[in-house]
Formats: sequence, C-alpha cells, structure tokens
Amino acid sequence: MRLYARPSWQLVRQVVADLFVLTGTLASWFAGRALDGTIRSLAQPARATEDAARSLQGSFDEAARAMDGVPWAGPALRQPFEAAASALGGMVASASEQAARIEQVATLTGWLVFLIPCLMLVALWLPPRFRFVRDSAAAKRFIDGQPDLDLLALRALANRPFHQLARISGDPLAAWRAGDRDVIDRLAELELRRIARQRPGASAAP
Repeated sequence: MRLYARPSWQLVRQVVADLFVLTGTLASWFAGRALDGTIRSLAQPARATEDAARSLQGSFDEAARAMDGVPWAGPALRQPFEAAASALGGMVASASEQAARIEQVATLTGWLVFLIPCLMLVALWLPPRFRFVRDSAAAKRFIDGQPDLDLLALRALANRPFHQLARISGDPLAAWRAGDRDVIDRLAELELRRIARQRPGASAAP
C-alpha cells in the first residue's frame, strides 16, 4: 500500500496537507486545554466556599457534640450548633453542585474546541488521501508483470491537467489513437507517477 506519491508536486502537496492537519490537530488540542483551564478556574471560588463551609460545619458539629457534656442544659445548648451545621451543609452542597456544573461545562467546551476543527480538517484531508491509496492499490494488478500502457495513458488523458498533457504532445488524444508509442509511454509514466507506481524493473525516479 502506497501512502505517498513519487517525488513530484503531488508529493509536496500531500506532505504539506499532512503537516497542516497535524499542526491543526495540535493547535486545537492546546486551544481546548487552555479554554478548559480558563473556564475551570471559574469554579475555584465555589470550591473555596465549599471548603470553608465544610470546615465551619465540622467546627459546629464538634461544638454540638461538646454540649452533650453539659448537665441538663446539654440538649438545649446543642440545638443552635446543630442548626448552624445543617445550614452550612446546605451551603456545602450548593457550592459543590455549582463547581461541578462549571467543571462539566469546561470539559464539554474543551472537547468541542478540540473535536470540531479536527473533524473539519479530517473531512477535507481524508477523502483525497483515501482515493489516492485506493487508486494506487487497485492499479497494482494492472502494473504487475507487463503493465497495460494504453490503459494507463488513457487514464492520464482523463485525469491529468491540460498543462501537463500539453508538455507531452500538442494533441495527446490523437497521438494515443494513432498508437504513438513515445506519447503513450510518457502518458503512462504520468499516470504511474500520480498513483506512486513504477513499471516492473524501472528504477526509482530521482
């Protein structure tokens, strides 16, 4: 399986596209992480409130337990501390819930900032790369042994830009119909280069 074209401008475009996708993916990842951290920092005041309320709740619980040692008046003295601890428990739960929601938003936003650009890049990058690999693999059976140069030349006539065809012949279609072997060979080589294949026994192009 060939992933890249033979040395040519097509190979340059493939490498540039791969580097662009890689760079875009890394940039999206760091942007997502940065935004996640920024939003997550908004939860710090709520976490601080939760910790302070939890600590104060523990102090009131200890004070309420200490009131048990007071003869006769212990239950009455205990009630205010228990009520304060209960109120602080509600504050702890509220602050914890608020912080959790902010952190969930941070996580979701970070992933979206990472995934959306990545999916767009892959949607643009993957189809042409898949077509190249598929065409290169499918052409292998036409090339192994004695390649069908006429078929490859016809493919080049159908697929290659006009300026490339014009460098081979002023009228490449007429030359192909006339069986001009030189033009057919050059057209076939053009197609072989596009699909990153070589004729059996041919040396690699510089």
